[in-house]
Amino acid sequence: MNDFDDAQAPASPDETGIRLQKVMAAAGVASRRASEELIAAGRVRVNGQVVREPGRRIDPAVDKLAVDNVAIQLDQSKRYVMLNKPVGIVSSLADENGRPDLREFTEQYEERLFNVGRLDAETSGLLILTNDGDLAHVLAHPSFGVMKTYIAKVRGAMTPQTVQRLTTGLELEDGPIAADKARLLETSNGFSLIEITLHSGRNRIVRRMLKEVGHPVVDLVRRSFGPLHLGNLRAGAMRELSGAELGQILTLSRSNDSIAPAPTSDSGE
Repeated sequence: MNDFDDAQAPASPDETGIRLQKVMAAAGVASRRASEELIAAGRVRVNGQVVREPGRRIDPAVDKLAVDNVAIQLDQSKRYVMLNKPVGIVSSLADENGRPDLREFTEQYEERLFNVGRLDAETSGLLILTNDGDLAHVLAHPSFGVMKTYIAKVRGAMTPQTVQRLTTGLELEDGPIAADKARLLETSNGFSLIEITLHSGRNRIVRRMLKEVGHPVVDLVRRSFGPLHLGNLRAGAMRELSGAELGQILTLSRSNDSIAPAPTSDSGE
């Protein structure tokens, strides 16, 4: 269901459910009085429809809430964690080959968390851990074009012409591919740093693209995933998403979930 589709069904009947301002306060949006002001100002939507009556009752388990067109999570059992995955960790909760996997991170939480998409063992960077299956499916599915930005250290002095090839497009063994953005950050001592952004979920796509243009990857880090940014989170560290970050990814997820195709594997970069 799409939060911002005015054709959605109305919220639960007024005779049942919980008062909207109470739900908003419990979700940490604002105090009850401040929530009433937000409602009166027309800044609150339930299932895509503007609600102006503070006494309106909703069912937090069914209805979807947005304030200023930013989605609000009403299910307090959901957890969203950002991990800076270190090199050497497999993006799996049970590696069949006995390699170090994500369990050393997920076991620190009571909830049964799983990863959104994948990063190969040699790639470090931003990985989302959650128990929200609906959000994980939408964010990881290549069809939705969630942008990911990487910083790659590659061999050789990359030229502007080579950077342009990455955005113009390449032909790989599994079909054509083009970066959405690419820019050269630095060249020194026989190596180059390049920032590359793309929405493809094809297996090891960044490494294959850079190898194709003659600059094999030495080190690769995913710095951003959709609206989320790694910032200064150190390798191996985790933190829960802020309220603003959660609102951004929930809004992104809900804007796409009504057209979600069947699940498919996402092999990361």
